[in-house]
Amino acid sequence: MDLKEVMQQNVFAVLGNTLDEEKYAYKIKHGLEEKGYTVYAVGKELESLNDIPEEIDIIDLCIHPVKGLQLLKECKKAFKMIVVQPGAANEALYAYLDEHQLPYMDGCLLVGLSLYAK
Repeated sequence: MDLKEVMQQNVFAVLGNTLDEEKYAYKIKHGLEEKGYTVYAVGKELESLNDIPEEIDIIDLCIHPVKGLQLLKECKKAFKMIVVQPGAANEALYAYLDEHQLPYMDGCLLVGLSLYAK
């Protein structure tokens, strides 16, 4: 799945600080909502991906890599793709994703919104 395909999905989980207007997670969450996507915020609003009441299409990591990895390890929900925002990964995160054969891509949903929003 590439960024264009990601932006054709419907339900996004944004992991990060979605309450601080200065943070990218906030900008991504509100940008997605403005374009009509269903968005759940995990980190500051919901504690876990497992708290999301419906199927998840895209998990967007816009969070410190250690916290992002912890949330992914706890996740029991199915999803289609993880988008790893710049600065949201480290070697341990990539090793976990590869070891568990989880679908992911490095990318930026702000770019996706500007180019491919529905």
